[in-house]
Amino acid sequence: MNTPHDKFAAALQALPLVGILRGLRPDEALSVGHALLGVGWTLIEVPLNSPQPLQSIEAMAAALPAALVGAGTVLSTDDVRNVHAADGQLVVSPNFDADVVREAVRLGMVCLPGVMTASEAFAALKLGATGLKLFPAEMITPAVVKALRAVLPAQTLLLPVGGITAGNMASYRAAGASGFGIGSALYAPGMTATDVTENAMKFIAACTGTIRA
Repeated sequence: MNTPHDKFAAALQALPLVGILRGLRPDEALSVGHALLGVGWTLIEVPLNSPQPLQSIEAMAAALPAALVGAGTVLSTDDVRNVHAADGQLVVSPNFDADVVREAVRLGMVCLPGVMTASEAFAALKLGATGLKLFPAEMITPAVVKALRAVLPAQTLLLPVGGITAGNMASYRAAGASGFGIGSALYAPGMTATDVTENAMKFIAACTGTIRA
């Protein structure tokens, strides 16, 4: 698993959940990161609108080499380069921006742009996006996921994000979701590492029950 893409593929096979740590502070990055890794959760995203996000990314990337660590809310090519300079390997966006995708691809990073429509999905894939963040999932029901799955290339990775709960994961998986991004239900400012571990275990149990053979 030398490349970010190798690491991402292995992580999706083991546990296809991206932890979105919005609001994480650098002083708690390692405790929360270790809590996730301790239960087998290896995909970690620190949104760039968190306090000093690049410091948290750099610290976790150095201390948790088994994890794929990167940034969310990546909105510009400068953001991509800054995350790369902090040794981040993952770029997640709420939107589809062609320049962001191109830069992430150029730097060899895993890139998950946010899309809502088939047009955005095909455009992102054409530029080399690793997978697609279906956002916000509150507006993208399992029926929509099923419809997208029917027309997109079979190998396309679809990860709904926003409003995903332990209770609705099975419906999305049955519709063709490849995995999920989990935000405030996993971590929110003020939570301890113990809280994160407990939340992570609930999602792991739900995800394990919905993973298709």
